[in-house]
Amino acid sequence: MRQSFPRARVDQLSLAIAVSLALFAVSCARLPRRATEATGRQLSSAANEKPTSARVNLNLAAIAELEKLPGIGPVLAERIVAHRQQYGPFRRVEHLMMVRGFSDNKFRTVRDLVTVE
Repeated sequence: MRQSFPRARVDQLSLAIAVSLALFAVSCARLPRRATEATGRQLSSAANEKPTSARVNLNLAAIAELEKLPGIGPVLAERIVAHRQQYGPFRRVEHLMMVRGFSDNKFRTVRDLVTVE
């Protein structure tokens, strides 16, 4: 036996699905542009920074060495070292964002300048 739904209910479901798909398509279409813009900002800001020959190892660096990184002052450098002492060495560069006061934007600034070898 086939169950039938009221026509109004089917129209509401169709409309909800269409709106959801449209929102998904719009958000997906905008992703590459955002990535390009973010990369452009990083490249222009990286061009203004003085180049460093070697990456700073987060697991071995002293506070003075961490302070040389852009956007990292004495307080944040101390927090990085304290986090490393309390929880052990960083396993990935991304784990730097677990340090209190370390924002996503600050991480993007130093991501290419640090390592966890």
